[in-house]
Amino acid sequence: MAGKPVCHNGQGAEPATQDQLSAWAKAYGRLPLPADLNWLWTIGAVLCAILALMLLTGLTLTLVYTPDAGLAFGSVESIERRMPAGWLLRAMHMTGASFFMLALYVHLLRGLYYRSYLPPRRAVWLSGCALLVMVMVTAFAGYVLPWGQMSYWGADVAGKAVGALPLAGGWLEGVFLGGDSPGTPTLHRMFALHFGLAFLIVGVVLGHIAHVHARGSSSPSARPTAATGVLPFHPYFTVRDMLAIVLVALAFVGVLCFWPELIVEPANYRPANPLHTPADIEPEWYFLPFYGMMQAVPFKLGGLLLSGGAVAVLFAVPWLDRAMDAAHSAPVVVRMGTMGLLVCSAVAVACAGLHHMQGVWMLVARLGMVGYYAYFLLYLPLAGRVWRRGRA
Repeated sequence: MAGKPVCHNGQGAEPATQDQLSAWAKAYGRLPLPADLNWLWTIGAVLCAILALMLLTGLTLTLVYTPDAGLAFGSVESIERRMPAGWLLRAMHMTGASFFMLALYVHLLRGLYYRSYLPPRRAVWLSGCALLVMVMVTAFAGYVLPWGQMSYWGADVAGKAVGALPLAGGWLEGVFLGGDSPGTPTLHRMFALHFGLAFLIVGVVLGHIAHVHARGSSSPSARPTAATGVLPFHPYFTVRDMLAIVLVALAFVGVLCFWPELIVEPANYRPANPLHTPADIEPEWYFLPFYGMMQAVPFKLGGLLLSGGAVAVLFAVPWLDRAMDAAHSAPVVVRMGTMGLLVCSAVAVACAGLHHMQGVWMLVARLGMVGYYAYFLLYLPLAGRVWRRGRA
C-alpha cells in the first residue's frame, strides 16, 4: 500500500490543512497589482489593523460592562478606575472608533476620485458601502452604551427621528427604544447590535477583500495593467502597508496620549439625567454632516430623508456615473475641483450642525447640502456625456 496512511481520528487532516494555508499564503503574496498604486491604497490595510484593535479591546471591555440603565455608567467608571489598564483599553477603543471612521471616509473618497466602482468592480463598491452603513450603526450603538448625558439624549433624538417615518415610524421607535423613552431595553438592544454587528463586519470585510482580489485593484492612472506593469503583493506592497500602519499608529498614540479632547465629549462623563436636557446635543464628529442635514430642514421627515439619502446615494454611484470607461473621465483639474466641492460641502454641513443652525449657519447648511447632492445627481450623470462628446 503506497503513501502515508491517514488516521481515522482526524490527525491526518492537519498536514493537509497546513499545506492549504501555505498554498493560500503564497498565492496571496504573488497577487499581481498595478505598479502605479499610490499611498491611498494603503488605507485598506490600515482599516484592517484598526478593526483588529477594536475587536480585541471591545471583547475585553464586555467582560465588565453591564447593559442596564442603573448600572451602565457605573460599570464604565469601574472599567476606568478598577479594571487593570481599563482606562487604556477604553481610550484605545474610543480613539480607534474615530480613526476607523476617518480612514473609512478617506477610503471612500479615494474610490470616488479614482472611480473604483466601474465594472468589473461594482460588487467591491457595493460591499464597501454596505460596510459603511454597518460601521455607522455599530458606532452609534457603541456611543449609546456608556449611558452618559450625550449617550442618553443621542438615543432620544435618534428614536424621535425614526418615529417621524410615516406608517411604521411609531412601531420602529418602539422597537428601537424598547419603550416610550430610552432605558434598560434600549441598552440591551444597543449592546446586542454593537456586539453582533462587529462580527458581521468581519465577515463582510473578508468578502470585500475576496472581491478585490478576484477583480483586481484599479489603477490610479486608469490604464490597463499591460501599460502600467504589475508587481507582486509581497514584498512591494506589504512593506508599504506596514509602514502606513506604523505611521497611523504614531498618530494614534499622539491623539490618545496628548490630544484626547479631540475625540472625547466632556458631557458624556456625567451620568444620564432624563430630567435635564443638555444645552447642546451633538453626536460624534463623524455623524455631524448627517446631523446637520437633519437640522437644516424645518420638518423631521424631510431632514431624516435627506440625511439617510446622503448615504443611500452612494449605492447608486455605479449607475449614476454614465461614463462607463476610463477614456471618458474628466480631466484631473475638474475631478479635483468637484471632489474638493464635495468635501467642503460635507464639512460646511458638519460645522452648521455643530453650531445648531444659529444665525447664518442655516444658509451654510443648505448650501452645503446642495453642493453634496449636486456632485452625485448632477456632476456624475453629466460629466461622462460632456467629456465623451468632447473626445468624439
